Amino acid sequence: MTKAQLLASARKSLRGFGRLAPILVAVLLLASLLVDLVPRLIHMGILGHGTLADMLGADLIGSLATGQPIVSHLLAGELSKAGLDLYSITTFIVAWVTVGFIPMPAEAAALGWRFALWRNVTAFAFALLISGLTVTLLDWLS
Repeated sequence: MTKAQLLASARKSLRGFGRLAPILVAVLLLASLLVDLVPRLIHMGILGHGTLADMLGADLIGSLATGQPIVSHLLAGELSKAGLDLYSITTFIVAWVTVGFIPMPAEAAALGWRFALWRNVTAFAFALLISGLTVTLLDWLS
């Protein structure tokens, strides 16, 4: 690869990042607003209606409030103190980390709408399955 080709590739990459940067900033701002809404939604009574309904509610809330895995331990403790069962907490954390309906426009801009939609829909469904199996296995092992 010549120096000219390398510079052309670098310019093309920077232009692509420049086009994505405003979308990424908007997604980060929106996600940070939604993370602050989670405790309010819990206190409004959206959760607390039985295990399956709570898991679906936690999956939906977690899908909207995208977060980082490193914070999930602290958040799980707070959700436990708020009175949520382990099924709901696990579903919320799995969806919170793997599903991203809010950042989907940024993902679609980079990878295409079809991929972004399928990835998020399957992650939403698997968050329920994985959390249910995880908690059931933990109960069985203890």
